[in-house]
Amino acid sequence: MSCMKTHTFKGGIHPPEQKELSENYPIENVMPSTNTVCIPVTMGGAPNQPIVNVGDIVARGQIIAKNDAFMSAPVHASVSGVVKKIETRVLTGNCEAPCIVIEANGSDTTSFMEPLDPFTCSKEEALKRVKEAGIVGMGGAAFPTHVKLNPPPGKEIEYVLANAAECEPYLTIDDRTITEKADQVIDGTRIAMQILDAPKGIICLEDNKTKLIPILCDAINKAYGNNATRPDGTGNAITICVCQAKYPQGGEKNLVLSALNREIPSGGLPADIGCVIQNVGTLVAISEAFRIGKPLIDRCLTISGGAVETAKNLCVPVGTLVGDLIPEIIKLKEGVAKIISGGPMMGFAMPNAAFPIAKNTSGVLFLTKNETHLVDEDPCIGCGMCLDVCSCRLNPVLIARSLKANNIPMAVKYGLLDCVDCGTCAYVCPAHVRLVQRFRIGKCICRSQTATKQGGK
Repeated sequence: MSCMKTHTFKGGIHPPEQKELSENYPIENVMPSTNTVCIPVTMGGAPNQPIVNVGDIVARGQIIAKNDAFMSAPVHASVSGVVKKIETRVLTGNCEAPCIVIEANGSDTTSFMEPLDPFTCSKEEALKRVKEAGIVGMGGAAFPTHVKLNPPPGKEIEYVLANAAECEPYLTIDDRTITEKADQVIDGTRIAMQILDAPKGIICLEDNKTKLIPILCDAINKAYGNNATRPDGTGNAITICVCQAKYPQGGEKNLVLSALNREIPSGGLPADIGCVIQNVGTLVAISEAFRIGKPLIDRCLTISGGAVETAKNLCVPVGTLVGDLIPEIIKLKEGVAKIISGGPMMGFAMPNAAFPIAKNTSGVLFLTKNETHLVDEDPCIGCGMCLDVCSCRLNPVLIARSLKANNIPMAVKYGLLDCVDCGTCAYVCPAHVRLVQRFRIGKCICRSQTATKQGGK
């Protein structure tokens, strides 16, 4: 797999990248001005239950909420301090959920796990470590990582793909993570390969990040004892694949098609075609969980947008309220028109900055009116532009028409459940139809109807 060839997929778009705003700013470790965090009880997997009470003193890294179900990931205190409240707060996506509010007391007390050698422990011990560390997918989905690293019987995994495409505009935290923590990225990749018994790993970059190739090659060579036979590291078990800079290159379906020329079947998973995909931040978290016993309690993210005086890449305790970083850390200009948690294509518009940074928060954007597209919908004209750009090769216009007619089965037939909500169709729609919002609502209705049918059996 040579990094000299650029790989791609059919469809996609090229929105303005806007990465120059933050890509050269190193990651800063900061604390909220209030010294208080508001940690969601559940951040991926089955709903957790608090196991602490108001007034309890907790240490950084201590489990504060959990669920014994396999499809769950525990939550840990990200600061040492006192539990002040357990209450419902608004989270990313504008949903309300229980949160544990902890006020830091200035203590440096930690409750980390003992280091564990990932290459001598058993697979069961390794999976237990990943779960106990509360690691979830940090690219956005927050899927429990121990579940992804334990595919069903019969699913032989050949590749671990490190997703460093970072195709969303504005976001640069994956870029900075590789720049500053390449050794941990490679270590986490090797650990994932060990757990999955996968012989090959691939670091997938877009061709606007080729500056990272020498950094990754050095890390690969160090990990394998400088045994690389080629400048791009392709003599080792971990190689580099350069993909065309195009949105949504970082989507799982597009990444495996570009890197491996394999297609995930409808309703299937990457494991069905012999691979597992992990975000580079997740791989760093895996490395830290084994090497220093650290749970996933810090989140690195990008702060950017035209309404920010200086864009930044930050590392904050999980549960930090965005508003508590203003104005000491995040200095805003006048004219903030929209706040987005995540990237501009798949992120969620928020009414204000009073929401916590979660394990899967890759960025927060403060956009001006010129950077947003606040216009009313017009009737669909059936131009077909959405068909040309859909990387999943679906028919968005027919899905939308089926939903408008309240014909959920027909929408599913046209690919509703295969849609990944990337927003390329809405981006090019000359009528400004809110396609992504319609599809998300349609999926909720579909799942609700399915659950009702199953409950009636």
